[in-house]
Amino acid sequence: MRISLFIGQGAELNPELAPGLVSAIHKQAADRPLWCSFSGLAGDEQSDQRHHGGPDRALHYYPADHYLWWQTWQRALGLPIPRTPWQPAAFGENLSGLGLTETQACIGDVYRLGEALIQISQPRSPCFKLNQRFGYAHLSQVMQLNGRCGWLLRVLEEGEVAPGAELQLVDRPYPELTVKRTADILFNQVRNEDDLQLLLDNSALSPNWRQHAANWLEHGVVADWRRRLLGPVEFQLPV
Repeated sequence: MRISLFIGQGAELNPELAPGLVSAIHKQAADRPLWCSFSGLAGDEQSDQRHHGGPDRALHYYPADHYLWWQTWQRALGLPIPRTPWQPAAFGENLSGLGLTETQACIGDVYRLGEALIQISQPRSPCFKLNQRFGYAHLSQVMQLNGRCGWLLRVLEEGEVAPGAELQLVDRPYPELTVKRTADILFNQVRNEDDLQLLLDNSALSPNWRQHAANWLEHGVVADWRRRLLGPVEFQLPV
């Protein structure tokens, strides 16, 4: 499976309606080989270092397979044309390709991409900036519910990656824990101790996600995702 590469820098997301809201979601296709370090692709930036970037979130993969679904969803609901077209890089991904989705990819999967070796660390957690990006007040919630979130990866071995490089599966140590199942356990199902323990025991899953599982197991209360999904009041779109 051949992969497209995208990089971008931080900029105001929606200056007219949300001045001061900065994001590096604006990505452009790379036209040359890029160095892939433990921090991600050369020339790429994460504006919000608290919630993006770091060793376990160095890269974001979004399946190009999903863009037709989003277009169909928008038209079926009679929604206005999105502020950003339904096309690769729209969701701020660094990597995209056809033929691998959340129902197939698994936590801990190791892939060779060019000279780099990368590993799936967690599902992507949608946030309110997607609502601003596309102009729909609840797009982040829809994404979380339907599981078309993509996933994040860590870099195990640095190396150069060229546009169109082949993504080759090297190892799948946890075939029972797909990206979709992982997200559903935390986001979309009732509390299940066995499933939460499955997340907690998975050493390839990012520490942040394992901590969420541990908290739910210990306290019996689901995490409150409202601020992440809807954002501060000043950045919420009218329904």
